[in-house]
Amino acid sequence: MNQTDTEPLGWMDLDTHNRVKLEAIATLGPVGTSSETAAALLWERLSPALGEPEIHLLDTYEEAAQALLDGRVSHFVVANAYRCVNEFYMDTRMALAGAFIMDTPLYGLAKSRGPHMVPAEPTIATHPAPAPLIAQLLPAHYRPGKVLIMNSTSAAAMAVSGGSTDLALTTAPSVETYGLEFISRTRPIRMLWSVFVAAD
Repeated sequence: MNQTDTEPLGWMDLDTHNRVKLEAIATLGPVGTSSETAAALLWERLSPALGEPEIHLLDTYEEAAQALLDGRVSHFVVANAYRCVNEFYMDTRMALAGAFIMDTPLYGLAKSRGPHMVPAEPTIATHPAPAPLIAQLLPAHYRPGKVLIMNSTSAAAMAVSGGSTDLALTTAPSVETYGLEFISRTRPIRMLWSVFVAAD
């Protein structure tokens, strides 16, 4: 994966940030999530001379946190929009090392590339955090059908490419990776990201 050109819009470091050497980062995958972009930005910020980032993309934030607790990574990155983010703040085995604001890659509603017809009431796959964007972005000639909750925006894109749903609320990197195309306008989300390390 190439390092990101994204810049943090604000950054807060704590003392715990300085005592832990960056070796590997765990966050939510698979390839194409906003979390992956945030982890790549953290790698650039803390370890610009180490070459290709070592980023572990896991199926859930909980699995990424466990990778930190198991010692498989040195840092864990999570979006503060995640509905269960409080669990990581309360876990005494982890310490908050810093936080930063980053605009996500562009989000939009996407279908499979090519002449695939989208029904008037499409099923839509999404991660729960950006789900409110469905109402904002769905073109006026559609009405939202069933909303399917996925573990990540990339998993939502994979659901469309696999034919199990009509549309995905997903990111531009996932659209490219999984062979989709946007049917809606797109927009970024300005979001806060937390960085955890293992507690002393």
